[in-house]
Amino acid sequence: FQRSTSDWGYDGDLVEDDDKIGLYSYKVQSTITSRLANTMIQAKMVNNAKRPQPIMFDVQVPKGAFIDNFTMDINGITFTSHIREKSEARKMYAQAKAKGKAAGIVRSNALDMENFQTEVNVPPGMRIQFQLHYHEMIRRKLSSYEHVISVKPGRLAKHMEVDVRIIEPQGLRYVHVPNSLGDHFDGITTISKGEKKAHVSFKPTMAQQRKCPKCSSTAVDGNFVVQYDVNRETTGGELEIFNGYFIHFFAPENLDPLPKNILFVIDVSGSMWGLKMKQTIEAMKAILSELRAADQFSLIDFNHNVRCWRDNLVSATPSQVEDAKKYIQTIHPNGGTNINEALLRATFILNEAKSLGMLDPNSVSMIVLVSDGDPTVGELKLTTIQKNVKQSIKDEFSLFCLGIGFDVDYDFLQRIANDNRGMAHRIFGNQETSLQMKNFYNQVSTPLLKKIQFNYPQESVSDVTQSSFHNYFGGSEIVVAGKVDTENLQHLESVVTATAANAELVMETLRDVEELDGFMKKDKYADPEFTRKLWAYLTVNQMMAERNAAPTAALKRNITKSILQMSLDHHIVTPFTAMLIENAEKDEIMLADQPKDPRRGCCPGSLGLTPNAPNNNKGIPAWANVTAVPDSFMPEQRSPPVSSLSINRVDNDPHFIIHLPKSQSNICFNINSEPGKILNLVSDPGTGVVVNGQLVGAKKAENKKLNTYFGKIGFYFKKKGLKVEITTETITLKDGSYAITLTWADTGHIIRKQLLISVKKESNVTITVGEEMSFMVLLHRVWKKHPVNVDFLGIYIPPENQFSPAAHGLIGQFTSEPEVSIHHQTPGQAPEKPQAIMEVKGNKFTVTRGVQKDYRTDRVLGTDVLCWFVHNSGKGFIDGHYRDYLVPHLYSFMKKP
Repeated sequence: FQRSTSDWGYDGDLVEDDDKIGLYSYKVQSTITSRLANTMIQAKMVNNAKRPQPIMFDVQVPKGAFIDNFTMDINGITFTSHIREKSEARKMYAQAKAKGKAAGIVRSNALDMENFQTEVNVPPGMRIQFQLHYHEMIRRKLSSYEHVISVKPGRLAKHMEVDVRIIEPQGLRYVHVPNSLGDHFDGITTISKGEKKAHVSFKPTMAQQRKCPKCSSTAVDGNFVVQYDVNRETTGGELEIFNGYFIHFFAPENLDPLPKNILFVIDVSGSMWGLKMKQTIEAMKAILSELRAADQFSLIDFNHNVRCWRDNLVSATPSQVEDAKKYIQTIHPNGGTNINEALLRATFILNEAKSLGMLDPNSVSMIVLVSDGDPTVGELKLTTIQKNVKQSIKDEFSLFCLGIGFDVDYDFLQRIANDNRGMAHRIFGNQETSLQMKNFYNQVSTPLLKKIQFNYPQESVSDVTQSSFHNYFGGSEIVVAGKVDTENLQHLESVVTATAANAELVMETLRDVEELDGFMKKDKYADPEFTRKLWAYLTVNQMMAERNAAPTAALKRNITKSILQMSLDHHIVTPFTAMLIENAEKDEIMLADQPKDPRRGCCPGSLGLTPNAPNNNKGIPAWANVTAVPDSFMPEQRSPPVSSLSINRVDNDPHFIIHLPKSQSNICFNINSEPGKILNLVSDPGTGVVVNGQLVGAKKAENKKLNTYFGKIGFYFKKKGLKVEITTETITLKDGSYAITLTWADTGHIIRKQLLISVKKESNVTITVGEEMSFMVLLHRVWKKHPVNVDFLGIYIPPENQFSPAAHGLIGQFTSEPEVSIHHQTPGQAPEKPQAIMEVKGNKFTVTRGVQKDYRTDRVLGTDVLCWFVHNSGKGFIDGHYRDYLVPHLYSFMKKP
């Protein structure tokens, strides 16, 4: 290594976890120039262990941001990034990979952020520096700009700093930093505010970072939030011209609200039962109380059926509002989800009211949809629902969507809202659901203008972004950008026309070009490219929306070409570009690109790269039949027919099928235990691997027998310090205090320390550990109102897994195949179930020929597998009694019987 840690001023005062990795510094620098936030996150780390080990850089980036640069310095080698067209980047990556000079790729996702992850194997005593850059436009909501930075260093840092600078030529009205990281950090943040500039600094010492005085873990784990607003002229408009571009900020406030015609469409299907429904009712009662006397409203609630509180709009009089509250209180969630019919019923009510002349010409009409899931009844195809709603609304009013919980297809809600002049918002059903619902409603509850049109002199401007808008809501802001011809520009004037409460409104906005030019050039922190970046940001996002709504394939292709060119010109990653990370000699290469999977979101910045990922050709075994992996991740792999595969599995009640390769036999047995008990499947002290399953019971007994299933499966990889917990709701990877969770509604990947988890939406999870072993967990969903059955899991383990000779457990013990003899076959009571004598491990007993199911290729009906069934919970075939395999915890090793 060319330089030692003394170059950082290292004096040995680093706090290390058990892994001997020290975090020398964790620095976040963010500069906001006229709503454009440029953020840099930098981490300097050192491996003080006596062996090479992986070091991870894992940061969260806002979903609306563009990642534009990433650099890494390790072992004297600097890696820099370049943006390429996606297929070109993949070709270059494939060529490098063929020479053994390329790294793997991975993508993962958080709830309201995108994860950027990179993991590098670092030699002992060496240091590494990571640095990520991204930019975003700060949106105004509820009369405030809010800049959110994820600060999760994962360990104590010798130097910790979050530094935010705000430069706003309009002047700053206020700057506020809420205590979002917790009371632990009261009084540490400093704010220095001038007329047009502000500086926010958060620099906790190592002692202040500790969770407790003697703790070695950090309390810095959350979002650092800065809120502010700017001064405004009475016209509400501000034109800023700089370096050949203009930005027009428009946010008038002193206007009377327009009356609303609003329909609330509320999902009351069975999945809304419990806290979600309780909080929704609470929020709706508060929202109804805020309706103005000039507003008209109605309520629709839906499950598999659609009900209307009133068949038409009614005035928001105190008595009608009170009746609506009483109606909301009587809702009891149950049944399926018929989104299509509910939205079409809402559009019908608004269209009919308009045709009958019941709507004030100056009023604003809108639908607010509240739902927590995908459609399960009626029209199920999302593109058809999207088309139906678009045709019914006819650009006459807006649709706002509020998605609740983890299972909702938020991408669909975004598309259908953007299609219909609205917006979508997502909340994650918890104690704050009611407050978040009210905040969302407040963003759209005060329409001040409609039919807004911005007009600019054509001889002075070109390439203007969207310049006509359906509505303007109080507390928000409209932003328009374009290029200016400075040679023809004496002054740039904007004429804005709009419909206000009582009359047509005309506003003019003029900006002194020289004043802004002088101000910007004097400030060393201001971004001189802020106008160009804001124009590119708005243009790319507008083109992405236009592409989604394009009626023909030819138009979509043309828009795609334009997005690609913009991405390359402005060095940003979009769904059509990828980032190559190379060293100076270009003989070491890594690839990061953005998946197109709609469930992972369409917004810029969804990136990840992992230099030590498993080889793409070998990372996922063929037996797992993983169609969850997108084509950008690895070549297509098809499984051979199930009958040709040998595999050990546990599925259903729990039915064990053990394949014995030497004798080419399948041996089956059931385990009948109690709900809540944990059974050990694999316990291998040699490799440090544990697999346990926790039982869950059916809703009630049948024929005096309560069936049990696996409701939770735990994997413990002791040598890596990793734990994986899979339930019927979530998939969670834990590494000490670090944890990342996907739900079964996701299709995605998690990788850490060369362990790869691949999730296929509502289907299966595969866990791959290098080339040594792999596992598949299968999800079985049942009808939620079924009187008996419950959701459960099945697990499939190939016998090729490289367990040690010390492996044991209900499945692990068969790593060393026992000698089995099956003879004296005789007819059974049923012709299809003959009996025979089995001799194994010195035991002799009767077995019955039967059929079990393999559900990997057909999760509903399964594929028949012939096997010899061992009665009495496998007695005689397994070592000892099945009770010997009960363990106290999900990650416990078992004591060998």
